[in-house]
Amino acid sequence: MDERELVRVRARLEDFAAGIFAGLRRSDQRATGLRYLRGLMLDGRRKSMQPMAQRLGVDHQQLQQFLTSSTWDVAGVRRRLATAAVDLVTPQVWVVDDTGFPKDGKASACVARQYSGTLGKVANCQIAVSVHAAADAASAVLNWRLFVPESWDDTCVPGPDGKPANAHARRLRQQPVTLDQAGAKKPHVRQQVPPAEQIALIRRRRAASKVPDAERYRPKWLMALEMLDELAAWGLRPPLLTADAGYGQVAEFRQGLTERGIGYIVATTSSTTAQPGDAQPVEVPYAGVGPHPTPRYPHPARSLKDLALAHGADATTLVRWRARLPAPDRTPDRPAGELSGHFFALRVRPAGRVIRRGPHRGDDGVLPECWLLVQWPPDQHEPSDYWLSDLPADTPLAELVRLAKSRWRIEHDYRELKTALGLDHFEGRSWIGWHRHVTLTAAAQLFLTQLRLTRPKAAGQT
Repeated sequence: MDERELVRVRARLEDFAAGIFAGLRRSDQRATGLRYLRGLMLDGRRKSMQPMAQRLGVDHQQLQQFLTSSTWDVAGVRRRLATAAVDLVTPQVWVVDDTGFPKDGKASACVARQYSGTLGKVANCQIAVSVHAAADAASAVLNWRLFVPESWDDTCVPGPDGKPANAHARRLRQQPVTLDQAGAKKPHVRQQVPPAEQIALIRRRRAASKVPDAERYRPKWLMALEMLDELAAWGLRPPLLTADAGYGQVAEFRQGLTERGIGYIVATTSSTTAQPGDAQPVEVPYAGVGPHPTPRYPHPARSLKDLALAHGADATTLVRWRARLPAPDRTPDRPAGELSGHFFALRVRPAGRVIRRGPHRGDDGVLPECWLLVQWPPDQHEPSDYWLSDLPADTPLAELVRLAKSRWRIEHDYRELKTALGLDHFEGRSWIGWHRHVTLTAAAQLFLTQLRLTRPKAAGQT
C-alpha cells in the first residue's frame, strides 16, 4: 500500500489495532503498535526497522525499543489475533507447517545450519513452526514458535555418561570416516570441542539473544502439539487438522492428535507401515509363565507403498478438488480450469512400535483403523503421495481429496507474509524481538485479509 491507500482505510486500521492491542496498558505502546503495522503495510523493499522508520518519519530506536525491551505481552496479542482470525476466516481446517528464515551471521536467536524445506537444502537459517486457519477464500496465522536447534541447547551436550540430559536430543552418531588415496579408512579430521566449552558457548549465545531458560530443543511435531494446547486454552479448537509428511509420518504426532480429540488428514511417507483394514489379530499360545500375551497379527505390517501397489493403479478415480487459480497473464474472462488427479482410498491399520504400545490399542490387540488416501498419476509406475486420516469410514473419496489438498492456502500465507509484509526482514537478535515481529506481521496480514473479504476491489491488497 502507498500512503494514500493507507489514509483511505485509516479508520478501519485504527479500529482493528484497538482490538488487537487492547491488552497493552500504555497508550504509547498502543500507538507504536499501530505505527509498526503501518510500516509493515507501506510499500518498500525492506521491512526491517530502519527502512520502516524512514518511511514513517520516526526514529528507528522507537520501533526497536517497542520490539526488544518494551514490557507488552506478546502472548496476549497472539491470543486476540487468533480469536479474530478464526472469527474472520471460519476455517474448514487448521494447518501445521514450518518455514525457514535465511541468515548470514550466527548471532540471531536459534540460527544454525539446518535443513529448511523453504530453501530445499541445509543452510544457515532459523526455522519457525506455525499453525494456520484455512478456508477456500482466506487463511491466517494463529500461532508461531521459533525452533530451538540442539546447538542452542546446553542440555543436548552429552554428559560424562555419553547421554544428553535432554530426552529429545538425538543420540550422537559415531564419528564418520573417509577413505584415503589407497582406499583405507582414516578418521574424520573434525576437531571435537570439549563438552564444558560447548556448554559455555551455548549459554553465552542464549544469554546474548535472551532465549528463555524454559525454551529447549524438542522436535517440531511436539512444538505443534504445544501450540494446539495453547490455542485450546484460549478456547480455540480445529475443525480438522492437516500437515505435511514431516509431521504426518510421526506416529507420536498422530497419536497426540487422537488423544486431544482432534481429527486429522496428514501426509505421510511410502515407508510408513500398516496392516490391511480387514486384518485381524490371532491368539498367541500361553507359555504358562507371566501374563497372558496380547493377540498379534499373523503377518508383519507392510509399507503403505506395498499396500497401494497391491491395490493397483486400475483402482484410481479421477477427482477434481478445486478451481485452478488464474495465472497473472491470463485474461479475466478466460476460465482457468480445475485441479485434478487420480486417487483411491483404503482402510488400513497403522502399525509401529509407538502405536502398538499406545493407549488406543485394545486388549484384543486390534490396531485403530483409518483411511489411507493415495494419489497415483496415470503416467507413473507407483503412487506419488500418501495421506492418513481418521475421518469417518463413510467419508466420500472426493471429500478426502479436497481436505488433503487444503494446505495450498498456507503457501499463499508465507508468500504474502515474506514478500509483501517483511516476515523474514527482522534483523534483531533477540528471542522476544523475533516473536513480536512475526506476531505483528501476522496482524498486518489479518487486516489485509479483512479488507479483501469485505472490500474485494480495494487497492493495495496482494
